[in-house]
Amino acid sequence: MPTANILNLFDQTISYGTLTIDQGRITRIDLLGPERIGEPYILPGFVDAHVHVESSLLTPPQFARLAVVHGTVATVSDPHEIGNVLGVAGVEYMLREAARVPFKFMFGAPSCVPATPFETAGATISVDDVRYLLGLDEIGYLAEMMNFPGVLHEDPDVMAKIALAKAYNKPVDGHAPGLTGDDAQRYIDAGISTDHECFTYEEGLDKARRGMHILIREGSAARNFDALIALLAEFPEQIMFCSDDKHPDTLAEGHINQLVLRALAKGHTLWNVLRAACLNPVLHYRLPVGLLREGDPADYIIIDNLQTFAIQQTVINGESVAENGTSNIADLRNEHVNQFNCEPKSVDEFAVRAQASPVIRVIEALDGQLITNELLFEPKVENGQLVSDPERDILKLVVVNRYENVPPSVAFIKNFGLKHGAIASSVGHDSHNITAVGCDDESICQAINLVIEAKGGLSAVAGTQPHEHDQELMSRREFLHLTTRPETQLLPLPVAGLMTDTDGYEVAAQYTKLDQFAKKELGSTLAAPFMTLSFMALLVIPALKLSDKGLFDGKRFSFVPLQIVK
Repeated sequence: MPTANILNLFDQTISYGTLTIDQGRITRIDLLGPERIGEPYILPGFVDAHVHVESSLLTPPQFARLAVVHGTVATVSDPHEIGNVLGVAGVEYMLREAARVPFKFMFGAPSCVPATPFETAGATISVDDVRYLLGLDEIGYLAEMMNFPGVLHEDPDVMAKIALAKAYNKPVDGHAPGLTGDDAQRYIDAGISTDHECFTYEEGLDKARRGMHILIREGSAARNFDALIALLAEFPEQIMFCSDDKHPDTLAEGHINQLVLRALAKGHTLWNVLRAACLNPVLHYRLPVGLLREGDPADYIIIDNLQTFAIQQTVINGESVAENGTSNIADLRNEHVNQFNCEPKSVDEFAVRAQASPVIRVIEALDGQLITNELLFEPKVENGQLVSDPERDILKLVVVNRYENVPPSVAFIKNFGLKHGAIASSVGHDSHNITAVGCDDESICQAINLVIEAKGGLSAVAGTQPHEHDQELMSRREFLHLTTRPETQLLPLPVAGLMTDTDGYEVAAQYTKLDQFAKKELGSTLAAPFMTLSFMALLVIPALKLSDKGLFDGKRFSFVPLQIVK
């Protein structure tokens, strides 16, 4: 029977009182008087309104172990990533693993697998598959409808999936970056009720005025909180907080609780902030999460005060799942499901012959954003080949199909800042082929092969920096053979090439080491180089991206050539 200051989010009052809990539910709330300063506070737990659990690199039980420490009791989780690798079987895997812990995962039915026909995924989730998934009690909504052109042009499969969600009375999540005006209205009129892709205040305002729920995203790569938080004061019933993609190092540090503190620091009222963090997601998605009412599941958090919001305890269904920074959720191991069918690559597969006097299209990565720009540069050419140019920060970007043995796709990218070496990852939204960026083909090849040999993971290779005199005495290949093997690092991801079931805090430490290696040793200037790399094959976000099939213009929604002949 916890006794503390109890927050009622519905009538926006604080009273000192006691909760009576029986069999995981609140059976009685006794209010004993007004708020008592100095006593702890009880309030509903936090909810991440949109997240891909796979992007934490952790299986659901390991994700839950970290999240509850920060007061998170539930997530609205899109299993789109594992769906692209393993299809319906991947979604079922997430449901099985989630059921092993008390944390309240609400999974959706992926709506766009594969995301586009311009990349190679490991599976397809058809209309019939969506019908099957939406029929499951554990599936609460139709996950983000990324194919907004399909909605606007009334693609039969797209409209059939939306119709199924309506038939099952389950919400439809949106994903429409940059869409405003009449097109946004048509998208909303189709039945889509949320968007987490707004990256300007003006876009969020336009959609909110049209009745859409705006999910303010602050993840490890895409950070839109500062641009959008002003919407909370005007549309408190339509705003939610989400992370979308959260890597293990930042998840170990904090979760939705961090956004609560930031919103309060910007002067937003306590009640509006808690609506976004606790109440709105539960009401919109009809989550089985308690909101501190008699008869509700006993889901709540206890904090020290309303200034620091330090989490003293997290309770789910009456069970204490975290206390004072320590998780009580078991460290569970999982079965390893996967699909990884490509063989190791050779250096010559990454060579690109230069055309006569070319100009090349270069992807400009933007720190903290999923969108990219298209730039034009004269390339660096050596021995008739297009090569990385670290001095101008124009590096070779490679995507390798992990589902079959085909030639890799090669382009160039700016703003990674690597001075030598390469990094690679089998986390490559949306189809999760292998993506790599590096300063020379040998390092790129080695980084990719480390991932292939592990059947999934994140890797970094220091590369070699031979002196010019040494290169004069022998060929580069001979030199690399004779020198000491360059330093390498690998974080294996044996579950679908996306996740690991090892202890989440250990994974966070490993990831931090790898992240720091990419920054301090290799020179990356990005806040989250591996997270940014994972989005360079995300074709549904403009402007320029690279799939395993070629360089793709997200505005024209078509392939474009790398080289433009003058």
